Amino acid sequence: MAAGGDERSVRYEPEDRPPALVTAGVGLQAAMTIIAPVALTVVIVARIADQPDSYISWGVVAALLVSGIATILQAVRLGRIGSGHVLAMGTSGAFIAVCVAALDAGGPSLMASLVVVSSLFQFLLAARLSLLRRVFTPVVTGTVVMLIGVTVAPVLFDTMGDVPDGTARAAAPVAALATILTVAALVLRGSPSVRLWSPVAGIAVGCAAAAPFGIYDTNAVAAAPWVGFPVASWPGFDLTPDTNFWALLPAFAVVTIVGAVETMGDGIAIQQVSRRTPRATDFRVVQGALNADGVGNLLSGIAGTLPNTTYSSSLALAEVTGVAARRVGVVIGSVFIAVAFFPKISAVLIAIPGPVAAGYLVLIIGLLFVQGMRLVLRDGLNHRKAAVVGLSFWLGVGFQNQWIFPDIIGDGFVGVLLGNGMTAGMISAVVMVVFMDLTGSRRRRLRVPLEAAALPHVREFLGAFASRAQWSETATGRLTSAGEEALAVLLQEGDDGSGDARRRLAVTARIEGASAVVEFVTVLEGQNLEDHLAYLSELPPAPDEREVSFRLLRHYAAAVRHQKYHGVDIVEMTVDRRH
Repeated sequence: MAAGGDERSVRYEPEDRPPALVTAGVGLQAAMTIIAPVALTVVIVARIADQPDSYISWGVVAALLVSGIATILQAVRLGRIGSGHVLAMGTSGAFIAVCVAALDAGGPSLMASLVVVSSLFQFLLAARLSLLRRVFTPVVTGTVVMLIGVTVAPVLFDTMGDVPDGTARAAAPVAALATILTVAALVLRGSPSVRLWSPVAGIAVGCAAAAPFGIYDTNAVAAAPWVGFPVASWPGFDLTPDTNFWALLPAFAVVTIVGAVETMGDGIAIQQVSRRTPRATDFRVVQGALNADGVGNLLSGIAGTLPNTTYSSSLALAEVTGVAARRVGVVIGSVFIAVAFFPKISAVLIAIPGPVAAGYLVLIIGLLFVQGMRLVLRDGLNHRKAAVVGLSFWLGVGFQNQWIFPDIIGDGFVGVLLGNGMTAGMISAVVMVVFMDLTGSRRRRLRVPLEAAALPHVREFLGAFASRAQWSETATGRLTSAGEEALAVLLQEGDDGSGDARRRLAVTARIEGASAVVEFVTVLEGQNLEDHLAYLSELPPAPDEREVSFRLLRHYAAAVRHQKYHGVDIVEMTVDRRH
């Protein structure tokens, strides 16, 4: 196995065809480390909501089937569905709190209907990802991810002490601590390959510690058949939406977006760890990952089980093994599907005691909180962003625990809506971010056809913009020159022999401190400009004519970002007022 960390650590890129034994071995290893968490989340939610064993069995089997299908979709990439990378899919811990609320309010049929409807938000987000980038900023999404732990913590800690009546008092703490200590020790001190097995090892040690107290039900495992499928346990749909449906739908939509944000992060990161030579992020891959995630959520709702999300362990798999071939994803998904038809294996997972399951999830929720912090810090943290995060987080905590005007809010629609900390926190964060955007520096806009004749219009637009900002003649010249070269590059990229096809160009400019940020939004399909700019140092000293604009753009602009979406390209450049 490769250790990861340098260019040679990737042995097989997504398009490569590794030997069959390598593909099968890596895929089987990954599937074995993920199966337990996929089933465990369903078991925890169903037990907290006092669902019968028949539904738990169905929920686990359905989750394995859907996770397998979604994982294969991610790998093979059918049209715009799938990332074309190894992104294992599994049940989402972010949905624990809202799914428990839905099961308590109307049972599995209500939850199924909510999951189906909320999955449509994910397709919408994927289709309009370029338009929503200013709303779902790292500040908003990071705050919501941090609030996941706040919403899950009450039910999680209740489950940690959930043991049958008459059980010894030491049973729950011993089982939970054995699980937590094992997982924590392996994560803190284990090698990368050992860390992949920390969930399985922690659950195994926790179950072993629970067995002497009689809280691991081996009878259910022994009674389960080896082969079968619980078709009769499908919960169906609730096709008559009531108050509970409409009150819980916003919370499900919010959590769906949170799951989408996690998928976006994984879709970005998997591109970096799957290539020998780093490339700029292709947001078409991210959109494909979101669409596959949406299909997984839709199928989860139809099947009546918990929604899907990507598992970040896929990143560790590529880094540790050096195998990023998409065929591995097909193997992982196939293993999930195969296991779904072996009730004996499902029974082993279902029998895991509550304290063991909760002990494992405590660490996962803690890591989610840290992931949210990283998202917040990704674009830097100033006093405005700090105010958004701090206020939104504590409002979410207050509403989740019914500390904020509980008598006024009540138990109706508003009470259910704001009673979920993620919903309340996200509403607060979005409102503040939109307010800052609307009251910030005014954006100047220009819309022209993408053609050489647009050059004077772009030059005049940027010159007038710099003049309003009272820039010096030198700084104005640097800004207009950068704009000219950006347009020249876009014209080169768009020169694909399409003849009379008309492309539109939208240019926006705004002031940020001592810099101007200019966006060029158009419709293109070509090489990522960031990749091209990064490779300039490897070009010969006398570049050809097409390279001149790239070199000049890198000279004039302090930073250039290129985001490629399906049907939309966005080039953002930052030009400093002072050189």
